[in-house]
Amino acid sequence: MKIVWSPLALEKLSDIADYIALDKPTASLNWIETVFDEVEKLSSFPESGRKVPELKSDQYRELITGNYRVIYKLLKSEIQILTVRNFKQLLSPKNLSR
Repeated sequence: MKIVWSPLALEKLSDIADYIALDKPTASLNWIETVFDEVEKLSSFPESGRKVPELKSDQYRELITGNYRVIYKLLKSEIQILTVRNFKQLLSPKNLSR
């Protein structure tokens, strides 16, 4: 299954990586690699992420990677990575786009 990253998700990923790099640049690179590795697994196991508790649709799922949530939408032909957030932040539909 095809994986498509939204501009918002890539922006959030970059922002988080920059923040981590302020303290530990190598940890930042390792974190990015881990996120991409975990997301890549979705192409074979698209329903492996749990349903997003704040949203009422089964289409929205999330992967937990460390202290971060990778929120994605499961469609018939692709997986859309919508955003990346700290696991302590609640999510609302308005947080899924700019």
